[in-house]
Amino acid sequence: MRDEPLFLFDVDNTLFDNDRMNRDLDARLRRALGEEAVRRYRQAYERRRDACGYADYLGSLQDLREPGVNDAQLVEVSTFLMEYPFADGVFPGAMDALARARNAIILSDGDVVFQPHKIRGAGLWDAVDGRVLIHVHKEKMLQQVASAHPAPHYVMVDDKLGLLAAIKRAWGDRVTTVFVRQGHYAMDDAANASHPPANITLDHISQFADADILERASQRRARDD
Repeated sequence: MRDEPLFLFDVDNTLFDNDRMNRDLDARLRRALGEEAVRRYRQAYERRRDACGYADYLGSLQDLREPGVNDAQLVEVSTFLMEYPFADGVFPGAMDALARARNAIILSDGDVVFQPHKIRGAGLWDAVDGRVLIHVHKEKMLQQVASAHPAPHYVMVDDKLGLLAAIKRAWGDRVTTVFVRQGHYAMDDAANASHPPANITLDHISQFADADILERASQRRARDD
């Protein structure tokens, strides 16, 4: 066990602009198959997310398939998705945040095909030396995370206030929660009003390096001890 906090970083809308990728995907789908296809895709996307607990981008495309009718157009869209310039979607300051944290891993929700592909393509995988965990519901995997990566204190950095609240309930003083107000979940004030505030709130991940979070987390650990 290292004698410093372990930083757990979410990916989508925390380190990577996932909302932008979704807008780009909708635009490509619209050009290939029209507005109705976008509507049907998003319906399939929501249906699969409710059923699986994570975003299934590729499976949702499969749901649009009409053999002999739209195969070529869907291949065009799937190729766009797999070849997306993920590195361009990394938020300014995200790499600096990982470097500043030093002892960091990525803890992400997602499927086991597209999500690791995205993380690798964005350069985030290499930035944490391959220390990447991908679960369906990461807030339910905390015991496994702690067993695999023991640390005297944890810092969870995420754009979902509800998830941070769940982790805080589970880990209590073992964790410092950092809420990054980026993306549509973070900006949903009505939904977030039902959750307690995080220990630290940032308007953008670029503020991480200048927020002395390592020092603040260490101070919290010292008080808790």
